[in-house]
Amino acid sequence: MRTLMKVQMDTEAASEAIKNGSMETTLQSVMEQLSPEAAYFTAENGLRTAYIIFDLREPAQIPVIAEPLFMPLKAKIELSPVMNIDDVRAGVEELRKNLQPGS
Repeated sequence: MRTLMKVQMDTEAASEAIKNGSMETTLQSVMEQLSPEAAYFTAENGLRTAYIIFDLREPAQIPVIAEPLFMPLKAKIELSPVMNIDDVRAGVEELRKNLQPGS
């Protein structure tokens, strides 16, 4: 399932990870593991924030994905299923079929 992961990093922990060089290693490892469709980095509410879109194959992946971010970066993580425009079109078409009288 296409999933949006929002990662907000604790400022002190992320600053320390930058200083000791582990930030690059951590992010590289996450990128290799997820092979994301897209990844964007910004500041939100004063925190280093990443938005990563990837395919969550099964819920059992969540701890494997999240823990490497929780532990060194003290990250807050949100996972949300998301759709691209083709998914929206298919969903709306399916909805229209289900809403038709006699269906």
